Amino acid sequence: MTEKKGTASVSFGEPPRIIGAASIVGSKEGDGPLGHLFDVIEPDPRFGKNTWEEAESELQLLTARKAMEKAGMNEEQIRYLFAGDLLAQGIATSYGIMELQIPLFGLYGACSTCGESLSLASMAVNAGCAECAMALTSSHFASAEKEFRFPLEYAGQRPLSTTWTVTGSGAFVLAAAGSSYAEGASVCITGITTGKVVDYGVKDSMHMGAAMAPAAADTIYRHLMDFGREAEEYDRIITGDLGSIGQTILKDLLRERAIELDGIHEDCGMLIYDPDSQDTHAGGSGCGCAAVVLASYILPKIMRKEWKRVLLVPTGALLSKVSFNEGKSIPGIAHGVVLECI
Repeated sequence: MTEKKGTASVSFGEPPRIIGAASIVGSKEGDGPLGHLFDVIEPDPRFGKNTWEEAESELQLLTARKAMEKAGMNEEQIRYLFAGDLLAQGIATSYGIMELQIPLFGLYGACSTCGESLSLASMAVNAGCAECAMALTSSHFASAEKEFRFPLEYAGQRPLSTTWTVTGSGAFVLAAAGSSYAEGASVCITGITTGKVVDYGVKDSMHMGAAMAPAAADTIYRHLMDFGREAEEYDRIITGDLGSIGQTILKDLLRERAIELDGIHEDCGMLIYDPDSQDTHAGGSGCGCAAVVLASYILPKIMRKEWKRVLLVPTGALLSKVSFNEGKSIPGIAHGVVLECI
């Protein structure tokens, strides 16, 4: 039976199945180490549209359709859509998936949105509120720079601590364990740990790894305490987009709590780009970062049973251009999702 665990976690008695997943990325991501794994690599950064925001909306729509195609479904069979992006008022999502006419829960968890959407979709499916639901998110380098930093035309310089916002979208179709849609599925979501807002007072918007690492450490710690597990019981614990600097901070924070991640930790932001050949500084970030790495790299490894249990912890920096301009610090949040082979 479904069970509340500890202070912030849920264990699903009939774990929802992931029956379809898709990833579409831009050319820079396609040139990275995972390029051969993505479903589509789009060479046009505008996706045939006139603005960066329209491009990201088109990116989301294409990815949602690709996930349904791979799941053998259409939009009428998806009861709820849980989706979000980085832009103000979630416009990439609302404009992007409008024509699908699927009932929508619009989300904002910054770069943790993949974890948030998967958590909520899992709960809806597990509770019997939907036989099938979709989790969807996206980011776009140019639209994010315009929203949070400077338009590309400014040619602003980026310090080495920055991460590169991934142009990409990931979509996941979930089905109830007992439904006919779930037949043949090989990956399920067995539990979640919902993150809380953690603020260490970081104010540097060019150093997101430092802002998000404390939240990731808190969620991983509470997840292990809630489930009564050791880190070694996971084949991998994978964070969303801390980057190389944030990874070091995360390990130091957890080491203070006697949790050692050496050998089992990976970060999506470090996996998606080649640090030697691609000028992305500390790594990748954005809502699309964890989503496309999950769809293209993590899920196939679980499907092949190379990994039997993975804790995915997408991380987000909860700033806006308003809060930053008013001198506020940058709180972080991270959501944990347990993925297991069936």
